[in-house]
Order: sequence, then structure tokens, then C-alpha cells
Amino acid sequence: MTYTLDAFVKDAQAALKAHTGPAGREQVRVLLEKLLANKVFVDQAVGPTAPMGTRKLYEDKDLGFVVLAHCNAKPHKSPPHDHGPSWAVYGQAVKHTDMSEFKRLDGGADAGEAKLEQVKSYRLEPGHAGVYDVGAIHAIDYPEGSRFVRVTGRDLDYVRRLKFDMAAGKAITIESATAG
Repeated sequence: MTYTLDAFVKDAQAALKAHTGPAGREQVRVLLEKLLANKVFVDQAVGPTAPMGTRKLYEDKDLGFVVLAHCNAKPHKSPPHDHGPSWAVYGQAVKHTDMSEFKRLDGGADAGEAKLEQVKSYRLEPGHAGVYDVGAIHAIDYPEGSRFVRVTGRDLDYVRRLKFDMAAGKAITIESATAG
């Protein structure tokens, strides 16, 4: 039987209820890889006929997690950033995304002076997913036409986050219009 978005949601709910910490998020990563193996889901959610941009596929009103489809018309390289009190799982569907992970060396956790060190870099290929836990600092770099599914622990429109300007040595608050 083909693994569907509905099955993924039910399994993710069970995993996150059973394991509220990193173990639950790792289970979500494994489940997302299983979902990305479903060609019909990939074609419908992020395939060539899917609309460009970011679309919400599902939002869990009880647990708060959100499943998003990202269809990227243009290449993009983000600065290092975190997801504040949320976590994220990125699952690559089409092309690739180069991921970099960082650690903060200055001991800070807020905006202001900040010093980062890159500790890991790798490429997410189609069918693979990566977990970025609460407070994890990462950067993404993808080519034109890259498409992925991202699961976040919360709707990031309502979360204060940080982005890092490595040249200036600064952490800057990202505040969406709805996070205020």
C-alpha cells in the first residue's frame, strides 16, 4: 500500500505524542523519507504542475506542527538562521539543497553580537530528510527548481527567530508580520 500524506500525519502525531523530544523529531524525519518515496505524493505536492512558492499542506491544531510544500522557481542561499523555539525537518523531493550547520561560539542565545562556526555541510538529495532541532543554526542553498517538503514544529509565522550576519558578527531578530 502506498504511504500517503494522511498516513504520514497520523504517524507523525503518534511519534510526537510518544516522544516529545529529539527522538520524536527523528521519527518524523524517517516518516518524511517514507512519504517522499511515494511518487504520486511528490508529483501532486511539489511536482512540475504544483504551484510555485510555499503552500501549507497540513497544520495540526493540537500538536502545532505544519507540513509545507516548497516549490522554488529561483535559486536561493539563506544566511545562517534558527527556527527559534521550533524544530524543522527538511525533506528533499526534486533537485537538491546544500545544508550547512553552525554552532554559536559566543555563548549567546539572543540578538546582538554573535560568532558562529560552521561545523557540518552536506547535500540533501531527493528522498532524504534532515532534522534541525530547537535552536539549531543552519543555512540552505538550493538551485532553480529545487523542491522540498518541510515540517516545522510550529507555524513559523508566529515565532521569533534569529538570522546571522557572519561578516558583521551579529544575530538579528527575524520577526514576521504576524509574530509581533
